[in-house]
Amino acid sequence: MLRVGALLRAAPGLRRTELLRGRSSCCPRLLCCAPVPVAASRGLSGTDRSPGEAPAPGWYGSLADSAPVHLCEDLLVGVQQLSGLPWWMSIVAATLTVRTAVTLPLAAYQLLIVCKVEALQAEISELAKRLRYEVLVRAKERGWTEKQSRFQFKKNLRRIVSQLYIRDNCHPFKASLLVWVQLPLWISLSLALRNLSLNQSALQEELAAGGALWFSDLTVPDSTWILPVCLGLTNLLIVEVFSLQRVGVSGVQRLVLNGIRGFCVLMIPIAAVVPSSMALYWFTSSLVGFSHNLILRSPAVHKFLRLPTRRSETPYRDLLSAFISKYGK
Repeated sequence: MLRVGALLRAAPGLRRTELLRGRSSCCPRLLCCAPVPVAASRGLSGTDRSPGEAPAPGWYGSLADSAPVHLCEDLLVGVQQLSGLPWWMSIVAATLTVRTAVTLPLAAYQLLIVCKVEALQAEISELAKRLRYEVLVRAKERGWTEKQSRFQFKKNLRRIVSQLYIRDNCHPFKASLLVWVQLPLWISLSLALRNLSLNQSALQEELAAGGALWFSDLTVPDSTWILPVCLGLTNLLIVEVFSLQRVGVSGVQRLVLNGIRGFCVLMIPIAAVVPSSMALYWFTSSLVGFSHNLILRSPAVHKFLRLPTRRSETPYRDLLSAFISKYGK
């Protein structure tokens, strides 16, 4: 099988990024057969199109041809070339590396912020009682109506809570940093694998032979539905474990949880129609995320992070007991 290294040796002037992005309208598989000059490769690349070539239609084409997606392509190819592993193992290794190096520290930071906010709740409750009394006294002195008193109470309580967040450096918005990093990263890696799995990529043939077991061809969907079903079950397990942490769930929270459960089920048919490389990445990413969730429950991790709130010394036993009591009836 022709590898990228052989192409680079045959044409030293041809850059790896241009190999990834090379396209040809007259011969879609040209780059798999023979090297192309640098100038021609630039003209056919996703970012440097020739004047007569139409850009990819719509926002989806622009997103798939964006710089973050191409950086993820380079990352995936780099991991595969450096490791020499089959493509399916390279995808697993790249996912494990990125999730551990990027999202695990952010998840630990999110846990720290959440614990700090929880630790403030008792102080906020006490200050709210004092503020309510002071507002009541001031309302009698100035003749405020009930609506004016309620407005003054909420206004001053927001100010007090904001000051507490600043004092302890734990504004709840910081807990959402993980989502703002993880979601774009997930989209970029997914589109990078999609690009590499299509005929427009010089690595399409390698991906077609880089699978294993029932998903031997990573460029076509998993016809057995094993990867999509495993993905859906793993995501549902993550949601259920998360829901076990919540006590006294409100109606809105229950509605959100049900919506997330529905999205997890919806991901199964979606994963069944995309290339197996994408389904494998999604499944691996969910599996790694679930393992990180379990790691962050460890008392040793809590001690290392110096969490301000006390946690259970037997979190895994408690989780198993809660799971059995809820679903084992």
